[in-house]
Amino acid sequence: MTVPLPFHTEPTPNNWDRGGLPAWTYHSEAILALERSNVFLTHWQVVGHVSDLPKVGDWLAFDILGERAVVMRGQDGVVRAFHNLCRHRGARVVDGVQGSCRGAIVCPFHGWVYNLDGTLRGASRPESFGGIERDRFHLKSIEMELFHGFIFLRFEPGPQPPVADLLAAFAADFAAYRSAELVSDGPSRWISELPVNWKSVRDVDNEGYHVPLAHPGLQDLYGRDYQDHQLQGGINFSRGMFGDRPGRTWSVRHYVKLSQDPEGLSPHLQKAWTYYGLFPATVFAFTPEGVQFYHEIPLSAGKTRLTGRLYRYANETRQQRLARYLAMRIDRDTSAEDQQLTIWSNESMASRAFDGFHLSDLEYGLRAHHDRLRDLIPVMALTDSPPEADIARRNAELLDRS
Repeated sequence: MTVPLPFHTEPTPNNWDRGGLPAWTYHSEAILALERSNVFLTHWQVVGHVSDLPKVGDWLAFDILGERAVVMRGQDGVVRAFHNLCRHRGARVVDGVQGSCRGAIVCPFHGWVYNLDGTLRGASRPESFGGIERDRFHLKSIEMELFHGFIFLRFEPGPQPPVADLLAAFAADFAAYRSAELVSDGPSRWISELPVNWKSVRDVDNEGYHVPLAHPGLQDLYGRDYQDHQLQGGINFSRGMFGDRPGRTWSVRHYVKLSQDPEGLSPHLQKAWTYYGLFPATVFAFTPEGVQFYHEIPLSAGKTRLTGRLYRYANETRQQRLARYLAMRIDRDTSAEDQQLTIWSNESMASRAFDGFHLSDLEYGLRAHHDRLRDLIPVMALTDSPPEADIARRNAELLDRS
């Protein structure tokens, strides 16, 4: 039996510092370099779902901050993750977002051939290398784990425990949604790039205080009892219940009529939209019709890529498909609204008039995210920016003192 998620008590009013990260941390390339090494490469990232790789040789690519991964289903049916990097000259062994290899991976640069388990089958013109030891030149593996069908990887060891332990509080809910049985809704069809720092995207998404005014569709659907909750270890969830009102907007009104909960769904998940967050920048959004995950990929201090993937239940009915379409319409409008808020918020960081955050008790999720970043990169706690070339050294000193 699935039970509601536990969560720890948020702080009471006047019991915590209401400030956030200083503005300078949003436009510093030196800070992004520290976020790369201390946050993104050492924390779990979601790449896709096993249903994205239904056949032998199917692959997904994932790039982040100079690192390149490919996740592939081998001849034995096992899903593995490798650096998308030929051992000869470093070329990508696969190019694109998603695809399939017939029996082997062939580097497009010089034709080195790898088996689907990453072992080197052979180099082009091997005699020109004076005899090559194939066992020394397999594709390099990347740490990868599966959680209820979803594929996670991280490029370097880090502070987070194994995914099953990290997301243990979500396991019962993912099982109730039968997430391992979901099927891909096709190749990723949405990628947006915003002229903002990635933290500005998280700042908007990490609190529901703005929902009543900024998101009329969500407010119409579930805004009356929407709540954010922080758990230990850099995970969180938010949930809103719907169905108590018919809805005023066209999409919400028809969605409420058509939406049906999957059979066997736990009572606390019925007629609900639930968002499960994972530090630093991943969210799973479950509705009765399926799930999507989305995340922010920093491209520079002032540019961020938003992307994700969608999944549905196999053999969905026409009614389920229509409800999923309506949910997509509601979410599409919400995403556009959030993107504009993100741009406005990020713009303020360049203004001399901006004197920092003053956070509501309802914005504890934002504060928790900033606290976690300050723990990992303590130089981000400094009100005034050190010289850009000095930031890494100052951060190392602060880490040594902690």
